[in-house]
Amino acid sequence: QVQVVESGGGLVQPGGSLRLSCAASGIIFSIYAMGWYRQAPGKQRELVASINSGGRTNYRDSVKGRFTISRDNAKKTVYLQMNILKPEDTAVYYCNADRRLDAVVAGLFPSWGQGTQVTVSS
Repeated sequence: QVQVVESGGGLVQPGGSLRLSCAASGIIFSIYAMGWYRQAPGKQRELVASINSGGRTNYRDSVKGRFTISRDNAKKTVYLQMNILKPEDTAVYYCNADRRLDAVVAGLFPSWGQGTQVTVSS
């Protein structure tokens, strides 16, 4: 069963940057698709970006050109570089994993990590 630990969140001013990290264990990381998700107060959790085992990436429209997802299979870690942050990016960010990319896209996982809080405010 996959276990994940997210880190790297914090308070940042609009226009600033953060890099989130997600360390995974309990899986053969290199063959898993990974996803970054976020949940703002009062809203449903949404997929922000995904990366498949081959390194192919996909992003929701609102973060295209600003966020970059990447993975380091040797470190069993997936990253989310977030640039030009906006107040509407404020949320708890989570990651998760599945062997199937469509499962990552669906985001219907039985369990989640604790997430990391990102707050964009002046």
